Amino acid sequence: MSAQNQSLNENDIRPDDLMDEQKKRMLADIDYLLGFRDQFVDVGCPACKSTSYRFVFEKFSMNYNTCEDCDTLYISPRPTPEILGKFYANSVNYEYWATHIFPASEEARTEKIFRPRAERVRDLCAKYDMAPETMVEIGAGFGTFGSEVEKLHLVDRFVAVEPSNSLAKKCSDRGLETMNMPIEETNFEDNSVDVVCSFEVIEHIFDPSSIFETCHRILRPGGLVIVTNPNGHGFDVVAAPQHSTTVDVEHLNYYNPKSMRVMFERTGFEVVEVMTPGVLDAELLHKMFVSGEMKKEDNPFLYQILVEKWEETRDDFQEFLVKHNLSSHMWTIARKV
Repeated sequence: MSAQNQSLNENDIRPDDLMDEQKKRMLADIDYLLGFRDQFVDVGCPACKSTSYRFVFEKFSMNYNTCEDCDTLYISPRPTPEILGKFYANSVNYEYWATHIFPASEEARTEKIFRPRAERVRDLCAKYDMAPETMVEIGAGFGTFGSEVEKLHLVDRFVAVEPSNSLAKKCSDRGLETMNMPIEETNFEDNSVDVVCSFEVIEHIFDPSSIFETCHRILRPGGLVIVTNPNGHGFDVVAAPQHSTTVDVEHLNYYNPKSMRVMFERTGFEVVEVMTPGVLDAELLHKMFVSGEMKKEDNPFLYQILVEKWEETRDDFQEFLVKHNLSSHMWTIARKV
């Protein structure tokens, strides 16, 4: 973990003075989504497709189930793709992030998230003997990662794939080659791409299988897919799902190191590495206790570690989570076979 990443704290990326309004808008979004509740559909496991599951908990009137075969945590019943399209198009929460939170935190996000992310991708390409010429990012957002990749001169061609019209324009305005459509609708030739990246996207998708099938088609043999998403076995997801901001109605799928391998192997990839290099897990639960969202009696042992012994244990505890793939932020690197 770099010193730069270690200096990241939650207020850098979620400024405290903006989050009260964000929570109000998030609740308004939830009310809007639940207005379609009678149209939600039951689904099987998004990783292995098993229909054997156990109910784990309810949050925001959503059922969170765990797959009996690969332990993926997922929402079912869930909104259909059509409902999800309406939700994101009308989201007042996303609008607030785009107009207030992201601009206020852009410098910190670039320095402490996107630049290290681009450097990590560069290092992973070197580690797996990949000298990429063409790289594609699925769900490119504001295009910040692409800009950092281009500053590193990592590839000859970087393509931002972004289905949102407004975000695609942001990418284009940065000078990135941009495709304003889902990856499944792009016209990349078979075996023409070296690396596909996707950051914090697949947890939002009704069924990500088609994304990975498309990745397999367009990647050359040996090409890499690099994906980040929440870890369903991660610390705050397991220890405090009712309080965790990771567990929300936008995140339909919570894979884990085992189930990521299952999903990638099912779509023609070999997983070469899974890691959880998170830096905020301990701080997030520390703040939950300090704010009163969680009480000492909820988990006296965690209270001891994360409050009473905070200054002594914070770094060691976070390093423990990272070392044992228990952070809630997960990276998976897979190679086309």
